[in-house]
Amino acid sequence: MSRFKTKKGRTKPKINTSALPDIIFMLLFFFMVVTVLRNNKEMVRIQLCEASEIEKLEHHSLINHIYIGPAVKKELGNAPVVQINDAYVKKAGLNQAIKTMVAQKPDHLHPQLTTSLKVDQNVTMGLVTDVKTALRKAEQYKVSYTALTKIE
Repeated sequence: MSRFKTKKGRTKPKINTSALPDIIFMLLFFFMVVTVLRNNKEMVRIQLCEASEIEKLEHHSLINHIYIGPAVKKELGNAPVVQINDAYVKKAGLNQAIKTMVAQKPDHLHPQLTTSLKVDQNVTMGLVTDVKTALRKAEQYKVSYTALTKIE
């Protein structure tokens, strides 16, 4: 009769890692293409209000942001300012700044654009109304307010 012999000292086969650099670079390129970098730097201090009914906006590329609140720079004081595209805008220049902001997007997307207002809770409604009036003159009728979820 024959006996089955086990080989002692047998090692497991090594894993082939030759494709590993290709996989890593594919993942790197994938995340570089998919990642959206933040466009605007907030130069306004904002303490958001709370809301009970919040809806998340889709298609972030179709959203224009306008920030209203006290400036971060101490030289400007505590008066509320409007920030559009990394620049402070005065009331007199609101119409032109909003038209410039809208013109940066392709023409066929203009009806789909949404303007998101990030407003500090201590800002009076007069400045917000001025911004909304300038939005109406620029034919931007989709406006949303950014808020925090109300915790009960």
